[in-house]
Amino acid sequence: MKKYLVQFKPFLIFVGVFFLTYIVFTLLYKFYLNSYQPDELDAITMVSGKNSEQLLKLLNYDVIIQKSSQNPWQEIILNGRFIARIVEGCNAVSVMILFVSFVAAFSGNLKKTLLFIVLGLISIYVLNVIRISLLIVLVYHFPQYTHFLHGTFFPLMIYGYVFVLWIFWINRFSKYAK
Repeated sequence: MKKYLVQFKPFLIFVGVFFLTYIVFTLLYKFYLNSYQPDELDAITMVSGKNSEQLLKLLNYDVIIQKSSQNPWQEIILNGRFIARIVEGCNAVSVMILFVSFVAAFSGNLKKTLLFIVLGLISIYVLNVIRISLLIVLVYHFPQYTHFLHGTFFPLMIYGYVFVLWIFWINRFSKYAK
């Protein structure tokens, strides 16, 4: 048994650090969410919606993204028409937790690891705001593709981006980089 533990030590360390980091950040996020009342929307989601609205207004779209008066979501109105809602899951925090867990599990130099995590989180947030904004415009123009856009295309876009970041991290900065 000891032989296998020694042989698979790098893998076991990766799995242990990944799951420990993932569990800790998920619990911290759940505590954060639990600090809000059931009918409230958390600040991260609110800011994501506000930034998406600002981006669309910058691009000259007639858009309003506002907190629902009775529900824990933001309503999206484009050109006077209700398009969709932004809920807590739209803020990409779960994707960010996954990203951080993986990078931590393949950590290298502490300074480079922390810098990569911070820059990665910022870029994921920006991509998510762009994703929300594009989704709003595309659902407005092509409502028949809402399910595909929301359920397949845009998750593929954001998870694909995170995957590219992971590959870049492993090959350039992790302790396993050549």
